[in-house]
Amino acid sequence: MLAWGIPRLRDLPWRHERDPWRILVAEVMLQQTRADRVVPKWRSFLAAYPDPAACAAASLGDVLRHWQGLGYPRRARNLHATATTVTEQWSGRLPGDLDALLALPGIGQYTARAVLAFAFEHDVAVVDTNIARVLARTTGERLTPKRAQAVADEQVPAGQGWMWNQVLMDLGAVVCRPVPGCPECPLAVHAGPDAGGCRWYLAGRPDPDPAIGSAGVSVRQAKFEGSDRQARGRVLRSVHHGPRPVADFDRRIVDGLAADGLVVVRGDMVALPG
Repeated sequence: MLAWGIPRLRDLPWRHERDPWRILVAEVMLQQTRADRVVPKWRSFLAAYPDPAACAAASLGDVLRHWQGLGYPRRARNLHATATTVTEQWSGRLPGDLDALLALPGIGQYTARAVLAFAFEHDVAVVDTNIARVLARTTGERLTPKRAQAVADEQVPAGQGWMWNQVLMDLGAVVCRPVPGCPECPLAVHAGPDAGGCRWYLAGRPDPDPAIGSAGVSVRQAKFEGSDRQARGRVLRSVHHGPRPVADFDRRIVDGLAADGLVVVRGDMVALPG
């Protein structure tokens, strides 16, 4: 896997980083967002907030303005909350401990392990949607979260955690896609089942695909046009430059954003917080 993958690694800017904050920002932005959309936003966000202290010192409203265009603004809210906690409790540096990372706002199992693997270079396995798809197909199993993590943990070569996770992630992103390119895959073509090959491929790719329904494997999102997500984004874009009348929007949407802490309502006006 490493011999196949190292020369093929995608040149993504955060792969040249080991600073935990910069890695965390990348990982949060990459949730449900393509890498090509993240690159310019990652650079501009870090230009404004190069460390947790800078992010914590800003208002949530300013952080949301810098986030505008990426969608899923709860991610920005959680990142701002994490920056505040790290500044207050960890002297402005993200901890290099799994439990401590998991205690931070909005950081789950994947993101915590990604910080450990990609910033601190610990030999821990990460399981994102791409890696989960690879694991399900190579084992031939529909995987629960616990089983997916256990399989991933067993595979990390000692001293190679950073590279192993990156290679496996790229295999899923480029080759082992929802419609897989099996002829290009080293696990399908060059290895038998006893040598770590892909059991699903060697079995003739039977239905159902074990990746479908496995933990961590993304599913097709609901239609965006006409959705609450679209309406929420419209409100946030509208108040980007200043308060707007609540009456301009669906009150249910405004109230939902307010409940999430993403806008504030003062009288008959809605605005970004801070």
